[in-house]
Amino acid sequence: MAKHGVKRSRPADLVPGTVRVISLRMNYWPGEARDGVEVLGQGECAYISRYALGRDYHKLLRKRLALLADRIRGVVAEFDGRVFTDSAPVMEVALAGKSGLGWRGKHTLLLTRNQGSWFFLGEIYLNLPLPVDVPVAAHCGSCDACIRICPTQAIIAPYLLDARRCISYLTIEFKGSIPPEFRPLLGNRIYGCDDCQLVCPWNRFAKVTVEADFAIRHQLDDVGLAELFAWDEAQFREKLAGSAIHRIGHEQWLRNIAVALGNAPASEQVRAALQSRVNHPSALVREHVEWALAQQLNQHADFDVK
Repeated sequence: MAKHGVKRSRPADLVPGTVRVISLRMNYWPGEARDGVEVLGQGECAYISRYALGRDYHKLLRKRLALLADRIRGVVAEFDGRVFTDSAPVMEVALAGKSGLGWRGKHTLLLTRNQGSWFFLGEIYLNLPLPVDVPVAAHCGSCDACIRICPTQAIIAPYLLDARRCISYLTIEFKGSIPPEFRPLLGNRIYGCDDCQLVCPWNRFAKVTVEADFAIRHQLDDVGLAELFAWDEAQFREKLAGSAIHRIGHEQWLRNIAVALGNAPASEQVRAALQSRVNHPSALVREHVEWALAQQLNQHADFDVK
């Protein structure tokens, strides 16, 4: 964010000649997925953010946006523009809000009354002075369910998120050692976090996606932590090829699952899974495995005492 500075809020600084932005959304809600709250309540299972259960949305949306841009170019010869989907310093939610696609919820995501928040956003920056749409009113009211449910209290105030505490950031974007104070709070979340969306009342109106690429792959909506932890790097690359998860790499994948196994109910299966990675070549993986084993031993001791 520091690198790009004001380009985030000044589209013409990012793409010279930009006078308008077309904002679009695409639903990804996988209706056939196992209930997210159930998975979160079953500690030996892996919770993966619903958007990542299928194929990577970046290429799909970018391709669709490029096709739309080509169609505009075919009608208006002077068209010039550039497409984005989570790929540059673009204030996607703010732009979508100004375009009338929804309003920014207290969890900072875009919300709609008829579809909730389970969708991706994309943009076309262009040089055509198109008519400007009218923003919609916000409808969060006094509800603060998303703030109260956040496991790490990353939503520090309505509309204000501390990314350093966010589980999505910690499990996806953050490459180092997960701070020990956050590890127990991750629970069984190994890639992203949906708690603020799962609890949002507007998501009762979520629409199931019709996009085949967003269909669940490899039963990632209902799979055990130990099974995923056993994947070697070749299996990780093969099974998650074309997935958004693939970009975090096998090392970070194991780091995240190790933490979740440490939080899982104490069992011989969990301890055996962790022991299998005690001598992993990566110091990052070994550190988190050692922490997880200590957590398991503490749980086991508490159980014996009781």
